[in-house]
Amino acid sequence: MSDPASIIRYAFKGVTDEEVEALCRVTETKTYPASYILCHEGAIEHVFYIVAEGQVAITKQLGANEQRVLALRGAGEFFGEMALIEHQPRSATITSLVETTVLEISEEVFNDFLVHSPSIALALIRRLTANTRTSNEATIADLTRKNEELRKAYDELKAAQVEIVKKEKLERELEIAGEVQRSLLPSRFPIVKGYNFAARNVPARHVGGDLYDVIKIDDEHVGLLMADVSDKSVHAALFMAVTRTLFLAHARQSVSPAEVAQAVHRGIMEVSSNDEMFVTVFYGVLHGATGELCYVRAGQDKPLLFRGDSGLPQLLEAEGRFLGMLPDLFLEERCVELQPNDMLVAYSDGVPDAVNEQDEAYGTARLINLLAQNRSAPAADVCAAIFNDVFAFRGSAPAFDDITVLVARCEDGR
Repeated sequence: MSDPASIIRYAFKGVTDEEVEALCRVTETKTYPASYILCHEGAIEHVFYIVAEGQVAITKQLGANEQRVLALRGAGEFFGEMALIEHQPRSATITSLVETTVLEISEEVFNDFLVHSPSIALALIRRLTANTRTSNEATIADLTRKNEELRKAYDELKAAQVEIVKKEKLERELEIAGEVQRSLLPSRFPIVKGYNFAARNVPARHVGGDLYDVIKIDDEHVGLLMADVSDKSVHAALFMAVTRTLFLAHARQSVSPAEVAQAVHRGIMEVSSNDEMFVTVFYGVLHGATGELCYVRAGQDKPLLFRGDSGLPQLLEAEGRFLGMLPDLFLEERCVELQPNDMLVAYSDGVPDAVNEQDEAYGTARLINLLAQNRSAPAADVCAAIFNDVFAFRGSAPAFDDITVLVARCEDGR
């Protein structure tokens, strides 16, 4: 495993030949002598490493005179990804144990591949999960040994200390995942003459599995995306990132929502090894000049289309099952025409399913009534009104599901 291509394939299982070639073009091969420090704990550094030959040790300073070896990395394994994902100083020092050859990738290239390569993103997810599990096991083993030595004097302190360590590790893991998820959701939308868009996502926990986007397909079309990954774990948030990457990749290949959704479905089936994860989706392609909106609905809540000054909305119905779980998928593609003063509202099930202290559900009827009262408001104000009303209704009751809303308004001057 001496050539870069073989090393990359070993490090990132399932990576395509095109991705291997692209990575080979941007990696730099370097050889370091034994005892060379590649990463410095506490330093801001901007390089991701893959070990080609040799071995490195990952150590953490625990005090003025104590170091702990956290892990060893050998050929085909990588390190340095956490500091780049978190945009934080290195959390540990990494030193070569023998003469070691590595492939080096800059932070800019690393971030670009993380966003646009589902295979590489999934490989990182698996490694981060394995590393977290290994680190937790090592920490628990170390604490158990020390607590046993002090058991007679510190029984109560031992139990409390173990719980604190577990909680801190979990909180930190969720914070990192939340930062990654927020950075992947769009902060602004493409400008389309005669339309304005607004969206917001509030996860029930630190992280969630909901996704929204307005994707510029070409000069005439944009894609409207609302998706919800099953489960609300860190895995769901990262699964959401893979889903968005697939939609971004395939949306510009076709203006048929059904073709794009089918391609995304196949992509998810190829990269996912979890048979319990799936994605519900509303995806529409809007032709700005004519207002034609063609869409598919893969198990997602039916979006609400308010026509002009009419009171009751039109429900955008279409047959279809969720993406990413079962191979045979049928999606019905339908089309509607957006007219001036029309308003489209897509939302996740966290809106109608929100419950208050009396265990009463917010419901679709309340949402429709609220939207009718805000028919003439800008898209951003409509989006804010939904969240304000849901939060006021919920009161102090805990959130059980993510809340996501996407609003598209057709202006009078289109």
